[in-house]
Amino acid sequence: MNVAGGVLPAAAGVALVVFAVRLAREPRRLGNAVWLGVALLLTALWLLRAALHLQWLTPVLVGLLGGAAVLVALVLPAALIANGVRMWRREGRSAGNLLSLGLGAGLVALEALFFVPLGRWGSALVAIAAVLACYFGFLFLSLLIYSVVYGRLGRRSGFDAIIVLGCGLDGERVPPLLAGRLDRAIRLAAREQTPPLLVVSGGRGPGEAVSEAEAMDAYLRDRGVPADRIRREDQAATTEENLRFSAGLLPAEARRVVAVTSNYHVFRTAVECRRLGLPFHATGAPTARYFLPSALLREFAALILYYRRTTIAACVVIIGAGVALTIFA
Repeated sequence: MNVAGGVLPAAAGVALVVFAVRLAREPRRLGNAVWLGVALLLTALWLLRAALHLQWLTPVLVGLLGGAAVLVALVLPAALIANGVRMWRREGRSAGNLLSLGLGAGLVALEALFFVPLGRWGSALVAIAAVLACYFGFLFLSLLIYSVVYGRLGRRSGFDAIIVLGCGLDGERVPPLLAGRLDRAIRLAAREQTPPLLVVSGGRGPGEAVSEAEAMDAYLRDRGVPADRIRREDQAATTEENLRFSAGLLPAEARRVVAVTSNYHVFRTAVECRRLGLPFHATGAPTARYFLPSALLREFAALILYYRRTTIAACVVIIGAGVALTIFA
C-alpha cells in the first residue's frame, strides 16, 4: 500500500517537472496543456486517495463527488443547450454558433442511452462513446486551464509592433468584438515611451462594405492614433493569413511583436505563430460571456484539427480497446 501510495505523487511530480521544462523552452506548444492536465489529474487522484484514509472526511468527499456528477450529467448539458439557443437568436444559425447547442444535445442523448437496453454490443458502443467524451473533455479542460496560464505569462510592455487581428464587420461598422481588440491595442501602445507600429489585419468578407483593415484604421484614427503609426493588411481571410501577411509589413527593427485578438482566441493564435515560425506572442481582449462557450468550442476544434493525426491515433486506441474488451470479456 505504501508503494502504491508513493506512485501517484511521484508520477504527478514527474508530469509537473516535464510541464515546467516544456513551458520554459516554448510556452506556445499544445503539448504543454496536456502535461499540465496530466499533472493536475494525478495530483487530484493522489489527494483523493489520501483523503479516503480520513474517515471523518469521507462524507464530505462523497458529497463533493456526487455534486460534481450531477453538475456534469445535468447542469452542464442544460447550460450548453441554453447557451446554444441564445447564440442562435443573437448571432445567427451558422455551424460555429450552434456548437454548444449540438454538444449539449449530444450529451443528453448519450446519457439517455445508458438507461436503454441495447444488448452487449450496443452497451459497448455507448461505453466507448462515453470514454471518448471523457478523453475530449479532459483535453478541453486542460486547454482551457493552460490558456489562462499562457495569458498571464506574456510581456505587458516593451513592444515594437502590435498586430490586431480582424474578426468581421457589421457593414462598415466595427462591432463590439473587434472594438475590444482595437481598444486593447490602444492601451498597450499607450504604455510605450516610443509609440509602436500598429498593423491592422483583415480583408473584405461577404456582406462587408469595406475591408476590415480599412474600418480598423478609421477606428484607431478616430481615437487619436496617428496615421503614420498604422499599417493596413487588407487581404487576410484566416488567422494564418493575418499573421503571415502582417509579418511582411513589419520593419526589420520590429523584434518584439504581439498579436492582439479576443481572449478565447489567444492560445490558438500563439500556436499558429509557432507553427509559422514567427517569434510573436499573443494577448487577448475581453469577450461577452454568452459568446465564450461556442467560441471556446470552435477554438478547441481548430486546435484538435492541427493535431489530427494524434487525435485519430488516440481514438483508434480507445475504440480498439473497447472492442477487444467486449470480444474477450
